[in-house]
Amino acid sequence: MDIEALNTFIKTAELLHFGRASRACNLSPSALTRTIQRLEEEVSQPLFLRDNRSVALTEAGNQLLNYARKAVHDWNHFREELTMEESVSGTISVYASITAVYSLLPELLEAYRTKFPDVHLGLRTGAAERAIEQVLSGEIDLAVAALPDRKLQRLEFMPLAETPLVFIQGKQTALPKVGNFQGLEPLVIPQSGTARNRLDEWFRTNGLNPNIALEVSGNEALIAMVRLGTGIGVVPKLALERSPFRDEVSILRKAPKLKPYVVGLCSSKRNLKRPAVKKMWELAEYL
Repeated sequence: MDIEALNTFIKTAELLHFGRASRACNLSPSALTRTIQRLEEEVSQPLFLRDNRSVALTEAGNQLLNYARKAVHDWNHFREELTMEESVSGTISVYASITAVYSLLPELLEAYRTKFPDVHLGLRTGAAERAIEQVLSGEIDLAVAALPDRKLQRLEFMPLAETPLVFIQGKQTALPKVGNFQGLEPLVIPQSGTARNRLDEWFRTNGLNPNIALEVSGNEALIAMVRLGTGIGVVPKLALERSPFRDEVSILRKAPKLKPYVVGLCSSKRNLKRPAVKKMWELAEYL
């Protein structure tokens, strides 16, 4: 498999539209189709399910997408290590939640683009609790994440902001305005991550068996489900303040007090040796 073919596959997998992917890759539709067919021949399995209305990845396609992102990332890393030029160039990938993109990254990304215009900057958004996983897997160079309660040896972390964890409910729901948290209230909670760990610990410490109505990936989705009246949720206040639904939910009074949520920039020690990544880290420290 060559790197250009993997890049073409990644773009097609992200867009799930062969026409738009061919334009994005500056290839004719037939050339893009031949590239995908060659990859399918190499893996001996179809990578896409196609009909007249939709395109979707097969299980083999999803597995190849994970491999391709890491392979392209490692190749770019290798090329950067070979160059001895003093100027900073190459690629850098950043992962963050929508909240972080709006609230924590604008100044940093704008300053970085101005200072290092030769670096190709890629930004991917997703659930906050997946940020550290993306960095440790090698798919992403830098991410905005919550400071984990347990120090990870391969991870470097730079605090950017501190925000309390708050309990919220929809303003139109019939749930109690003051939570007693005796295991009766339905809860909407994160599937994983720092907020989930602290909530689980609070219930264990108090000997309570929570009534979990729904587990959700991402603070933005959690706030949206609480707004619909699904149950009581817990989110960083920073995420609530940036949510389009902030006026449709309310913060519970006399709810449990959980340890504040520290949000920061994280990267692997290996990635921080790359000039493009190191410069963004240094710029974040300065800002």
